[in-house]
Amino acid sequence: MTSDQKNNRIYLKDYAAPDFHIPKTELEFDLNKNRTRVRSRLQIERNGQHHRPLVLHGEKLDLISVSLNNQKLNGNDWVRSDSTLTLDLDTDHAVLEIETEINPSANSELSGLYASADTLCTQCEPEGFRRITYFLDRPDVLSQYRVTMRALKSDYPVLLSNGNLIETRNEGDHHTLVWADPHPKPSYLFALVAGRLEFLENRFTTQSGTEVQLRVYARSRDLSQCHYALTALRDSMAWDEKTYGREYDLSQYNIVAVEDFNMGAMENKGLNVFNTRYVLALPETATDHDYRSVRDVIGHEYLHNWSGNRVTLRDWFQLSLKEGFTVFREQQFSADHGSAGVKRIEDANLVRTQQFREDAGPMTHPVRPESFVEINNFYTLTVYIKGAEVVRMLSQLVGEAAFFKGCTDYFEQHDGQAVTTDDFVSAIEHASGADLTQFRRWYDQSGTPRLCTRGSFDAEHNRYHLWMGQSNPDRSGHDRPPLQIPVAVALFDQSGNPVETAQSGNTPKRHEHMLELNETENTFIFEGVAHPPIVSLLRGFSAPVVLETDRKDADLAVLAGHDNDPFSRWDAGQTLARKEILRWMNASDEPALDDQFVGAFGETLRAHFDDLAFQALALRLPDESYLSEMLEIIDPARLHLARHAVMTKLATQFKEQFFDHYQTLQPAGPYQRNAKSAGERAMRNLCLSYLMVLGETDITDLALNQLKSADNMTDAIAALTTLANQPGEARHEALSFFEKRWQDYPLVMDKWLRVQAISRCEDTIDQVQALTQHRCYEADNPNKVHSLIGAFAHSNPIRFHREDGAGYEFVADQLLKTDAKNPQVAARLASAFNLWRRFEPHRREGMKKTLEHISAREGISRDVSEIIERALAPEDSDR
Repeated sequence: MTSDQKNNRIYLKDYAAPDFHIPKTELEFDLNKNRTRVRSRLQIERNGQHHRPLVLHGEKLDLISVSLNNQKLNGNDWVRSDSTLTLDLDTDHAVLEIETEINPSANSELSGLYASADTLCTQCEPEGFRRITYFLDRPDVLSQYRVTMRALKSDYPVLLSNGNLIETRNEGDHHTLVWADPHPKPSYLFALVAGRLEFLENRFTTQSGTEVQLRVYARSRDLSQCHYALTALRDSMAWDEKTYGREYDLSQYNIVAVEDFNMGAMENKGLNVFNTRYVLALPETATDHDYRSVRDVIGHEYLHNWSGNRVTLRDWFQLSLKEGFTVFREQQFSADHGSAGVKRIEDANLVRTQQFREDAGPMTHPVRPESFVEINNFYTLTVYIKGAEVVRMLSQLVGEAAFFKGCTDYFEQHDGQAVTTDDFVSAIEHASGADLTQFRRWYDQSGTPRLCTRGSFDAEHNRYHLWMGQSNPDRSGHDRPPLQIPVAVALFDQSGNPVETAQSGNTPKRHEHMLELNETENTFIFEGVAHPPIVSLLRGFSAPVVLETDRKDADLAVLAGHDNDPFSRWDAGQTLARKEILRWMNASDEPALDDQFVGAFGETLRAHFDDLAFQALALRLPDESYLSEMLEIIDPARLHLARHAVMTKLATQFKEQFFDHYQTLQPAGPYQRNAKSAGERAMRNLCLSYLMVLGETDITDLALNQLKSADNMTDAIAALTTLANQPGEARHEALSFFEKRWQDYPLVMDKWLRVQAISRCEDTIDQVQALTQHRCYEADNPNKVHSLIGAFAHSNPIRFHREDGAGYEFVADQLLKTDAKNPQVAARLASAFNLWRRFEPHRREGMKKTLEHISAREGISRDVSEIIERALAPEDSDR
């Protein structure tokens, strides 16, 4: 048996339309934590002329009865396997009734209907609905749903589902509620919630005058932390109307916060189910970053109402159709509600530090994958974040007006349909008149393209020549057809002043030019350049590529101090810092800091910025994960020591300036949640992080005082993080203080776990192992696993890659324990080993042995086995 046969690999090329449709679905639930009875009534319609049987998906269901056209069937009338129920239908139209029973409390995978504390809730994307009842559980089968829910009032006083509430019945100790959704949707968007919940309520009036009831549900203890989420929901509804012309289409919109959830949130039509970490926020318990995350994720799930729900995807290979597009819309929404420059830097940095690593590893795949074994493994940064970058490039190439017109046409032409990425690109193509045939390669090619540039000044003709070349070979090293790459470019003089130029044959002059590189190489000529310029490239991170240039350090220093594009200014400083850290890593003796780097860093530190959040970002050294991408062979210990040494040298040289900033930015009054105050906190805490590497007692006391006196979580967790990196009594005192104060707040204790998991102290692995037995740690809760085990594996390279292999052994042990309960969470832990081939020989061998140990375990899940199999496969294989 081949690997593909064994693992049931699914291919995009094999897609076929469903043999049957289910235009109407009626569901009845008798809800109980340990035994829920589900009755479905399905209107079945044959799709086309054929005599193939009806094959329904179903997993872990107790089948009670089946009736066809009001006739009860017996076991001889169907064929049942572990994953399907097959029936022969004599007619083209039928009514099928199925009764099943499920046990939500035993569902540790959190897929389908499961229990989270005393609440029942669902997660059906991608294939959880088949754990509720037998169905055609695929995204291209759209149905109108009517849902009847019956439960004990004392156990489940709140009963919610998709759509609008149309009926309520009180029946003694029980009550029954009926919900109806008039909009056809795939089964992955079905949702149900039942529990002892309370709510905050508000109203929103759409542009056409429809009043919508908005509610955020949570457990009683958490309700006071839900006000900001309700505000963010209203903001996102207003923004989508104003920006894309999309109105909400039901009379109710409900959000429910639950503690046990594999994902961040789920956009179920009219009933969003959220991980509590993306709903709950108070200044005392949530950082400034948490507030932004709540706003962005609330916005993301609401924006799915059109980009994902009203227009959905034909098959799971098209996942980026809804996720990449909606991430892009979310990024626009976020940029319009904060610092657009900082937001763009954060998004670009996520691509460069995380998505590029994914592209470089065994799980590399196109934005539209060609095959998969387990679809859960393809909720990736490539699908989401690179997918968003592809949509951003599309908008840049055709222009804003044509892009928005194309989006409007897309929504209106495909409303109520399940479509593909080609349908989306075609809508933009028709609206703009552009030929996007070449652009479609971005959806089909995996890997990170490399963009190389060289510049030359022609003094005789006052011209600047900019040569560009691109490459993106496949895994076997063969060249692939060139991509269509938008490259934003601007020129500056040697003092950092903007220079306006015209391209050959183009007028009028302008400062910034959007160039299109659609060949393997090309030369662009700028006219009217009187002196040798400094070129600013890939402004705004206009394409997700690795940039290689011939710019000198002196030019980068000018850009770091003067570039008027926030991303390019930040990137110039990061490039200087990267080069300096790698220089220290490769030096035989401890060198002095480079003058160009120190000068640019000092200028940024001394400069006056209106946006202090940008200044803090500009002064932060590149992450080790990004730096490792610049190395042919990764040695995490040497890289960590080099970065820490450069940071220490900077802290020593600029101690006075850091301290002055820290004191000057001391808040004059109580916490304020606004952009200016958030920027001040970011800059002040950045200064503290530099000062703390000096290991001086007075600075340690400063951090302890900040922790204990902070009236907001941003300052508290910043101080705790620095203290957790310092071995000694102050570390113990800080961790104990924080635990005692916040032990009753699960999300805050997640931060406490994470701070210890990412500590660079030598005893970190011992501490993390001990924390798996702490009363606040729950091995069944995804948030806890991600905060402790996931943070250690993915965000602490110096301790995860400990030379004796103890980090690998610990994570493998936790992974296997988790896999038995929740394969999705375990698969995320497995991905920490993906780049094992890139490491120096000793660690490479240790990681390989760990992967082989996991692979040899009997009964590992498909989720984990696919990750491990791809990691161990030969490098030039198709995987």
